[in-house]
Amino acid sequence: MFVGMSRTALAVNLNAEDSVQLERWESAPGTPQQVALRCRLVLAAWKGQEDQEIAFEEAVNRHTVSLWRHRVCAEGIGAVWEIQAGRGRKPQYDLGKRDAMVEATLHSKPKGQTHWSCRSMATAQGVSKNTINRLWQLHNLKPHLYRTFKLSRDPKFLEKLTDVVGLYLNPPQKAVVICLDEKSQIQALDRTQPGLPLKKGRCGTYTHDYKRNGTTTLFAALDMLEGKVIGQCQPRHRHQEWLKFLRRLDREYPSELTLHVILDNYGTHKTPEVKKWLEQHPRFVCHFIPTSSSWLNMVERWFRELTDKAIRRGAFVSVPDLEQAIANYLTAWNDNPRPFIWMATVGEIVEKLARAREKLETIKPGCTQPRRRKTEQTSNV
Repeated sequence: MFVGMSRTALAVNLNAEDSVQLERWESAPGTPQQVALRCRLVLAAWKGQEDQEIAFEEAVNRHTVSLWRHRVCAEGIGAVWEIQAGRGRKPQYDLGKRDAMVEATLHSKPKGQTHWSCRSMATAQGVSKNTINRLWQLHNLKPHLYRTFKLSRDPKFLEKLTDVVGLYLNPPQKAVVICLDEKSQIQALDRTQPGLPLKKGRCGTYTHDYKRNGTTTLFAALDMLEGKVIGQCQPRHRHQEWLKFLRRLDREYPSELTLHVILDNYGTHKTPEVKKWLEQHPRFVCHFIPTSSSWLNMVERWFRELTDKAIRRGAFVSVPDLEQAIANYLTAWNDNPRPFIWMATVGEIVEKLARAREKLETIKPGCTQPRRRKTEQTSNV
């Protein structure tokens, strides 16, 4: 129990946006510890804790808690970032110089290169590389990193997106939702020399070069409810192998269940033979994801687990050796399955894509518009 003063502390009233912003600042890796502490003090005060209780939990003086309670009420949450003059290390360069270095990082490139490094930027600006490193950390700039992306230009993107996300968030009753795909051209790679095992103070090693011993294709079906995976390795990935895998799924699940199948637009999924088989088995209801949207198929997430934990660091002397490793991982996964939970709504996805399209259109107008088919282009000539 905390025994404090009888005087009532000033109440901190934050809206939802301010509280979320304070939580982001407090948890961000680039936030100074002094600012993170202030955020925790204000958030605790907002939640109704007394000053002395907060001071005890954060190991600070009670007057410090009271100070920031009053400052935030008077000046807003931006006050937590204010550092008093004379405190801390003095900046060697003025604000204009620092802004110029940030601007150069964002809107210029070194001659003959694609991006800046700490040393090249330091040479260009006449400062030390440590100065550039601290400045980039402060502004969360990472010129050496990049991410790839692909925006779908499917004319029916919204319709297909709504269909698939609806199955994830609100699956139908007395039916099974399964995600199907094939991971083709899995290589059986063997190292040219034995690697060194893991030991204290040293990570495990393996040679950079390798020998190719053939490939296999894994057909997989992820049960969205239970998280179990049905997998089957085949030497090729034609429609014949696809039909073979569909027949296995037909045997695996009870005949009274409807199977809602989420899959991509690969050519082997839409051949006349496959369409005929699906017409003869109406309990298979296909839901095709939009083009260039493999992230919508949750079995791709499981493929990443397989690659990271069973294939990438393995050494396989033959294709059967590789297939046995895949089978072992399948068995281990299904002994303790972990379902993947889809969280994003259609509205959130559409909003995010709209921001990306708007940004791209400012760079190159028309680059996000759906492509016309060749037949349409020919007819318009």
